[in-house]
Amino acid sequence: MRLTTLRMNSTMISFKETNPKDVIGSTKVPFDLVPESAIAEMATSFLEGALKYGRFNWRVMGVRASIYYSAMRRHMAKWYNGEDEDAVTTVHHLASVMACCAIIIDSKLCGKLTDDRPPRVGVSGRIDELAEKVAHLKHVFEGCSPYQYTIADSCELAEAATPTRDCPTTVCDCSPQEPWEEQP
Repeated sequence: MRLTTLRMNSTMISFKETNPKDVIGSTKVPFDLVPESAIAEMATSFLEGALKYGRFNWRVMGVRASIYYSAMRRHMAKWYNGEDEDAVTTVHHLASVMACCAIIIDSKLCGKLTDDRPPRVGVSGRIDELAEKVAHLKHVFEGCSPYQYTIADSCELAEAATPTRDCPTTVCDCSPQEPWEEQP
């Protein structure tokens, strides 16, 4: 029997290189890649839903794709705007987004998804085409280095921001300005 030894942190681990379970297991869905922290957060969103609507209600009652898409966008907008958790439930907005995605996938598998998405258009192709425009804009403004605002520059933190702007192009007015001053 040939053993291979690995050092993981301060622990030595030995395993059989020809373990048949390793060979078979490595061809299956890698659940070990999904962070348990995300699953735990998503579980709180599912608990909220179970308390409001009943466990696995979507498998029986069905859902519309547009309702869950809208809910995901609302949660994403709130999260992106700096609100990590719902003010009332304290459930993380991203956990609610994950739960919405999971419900859409599961309800489709159960035959309970009403797919009311709009008719298809060439969005994928258009997104790919717009890559050229992105490259063009980056080229036009390659000499500019405007201050890039983040959530750290929220109103209560604006005084801490020290924006610097420098732009050699004549395309824009990149004169230095404090973030709380009005644009000319």
